[in-house]
Amino acid sequence: MHPLNSVKGAITTGVVLAIIIGICLSVWGGMGIAFHPIRIDRWLHIVAGVMWIGLLYYFNVVQTPGLAVAAADKGGPGGAGISKYIAPRALLWFRWAAVATWVTGALYLMVGFGTANVIVRAFALQPGFRTIGVGAWLGTVMLFNVWVFIWPNQKKILGIVPATDDEKAAARKIAGRASRINFILSLPMLMCMGGQSHGLPF
Repeated sequence: MHPLNSVKGAITTGVVLAIIIGICLSVWGGMGIAFHPIRIDRWLHIVAGVMWIGLLYYFNVVQTPGLAVAAADKGGPGGAGISKYIAPRALLWFRWAAVATWVTGALYLMVGFGTANVIVRAFALQPGFRTIGVGAWLGTVMLFNVWVFIWPNQKKILGIVPATDDEKAAARKIAGRASRINFILSLPMLMCMGGQSHGLPF
């Protein structure tokens, strides 16, 4: 399996390379070879988050405007190819990356700060954890939007579940607004996630 010829090969190769680099850096730093579950969790949180937010940005900045242009172009090929082949695959990665991001983030809050009640302190917006807490709340709202508003309505739009034309039109509006809300929320959420350890430790 050539790593450049498939997504699975590229992911596998990237993970193996990351492990090799992680081991080399640990040995080089004098830590020896050891299993660091919280570092692995944080890394998985970042990877899943990049996948989730990257696809969110793709939907909002590229696909949705592109499909609008395709629909307006009466002589063009339309957006059927995107709707049939690209969107379902992108939404699969999108919704499960959202879950993986939230779960690994919650695990990091529970274990990564050395005390099990940090998740409670973060979600209660207690001093010292307000920045990460606001980020966690924003991420939670975004996860809710993905599974309660975006995905159920996308299933109607894409024909995965039966829907009338009127139901599809309503679903487009709901899914589009929820996606745009998530796009907006992602900007302060990313500021808070990075800010907890890089400049905003409130």
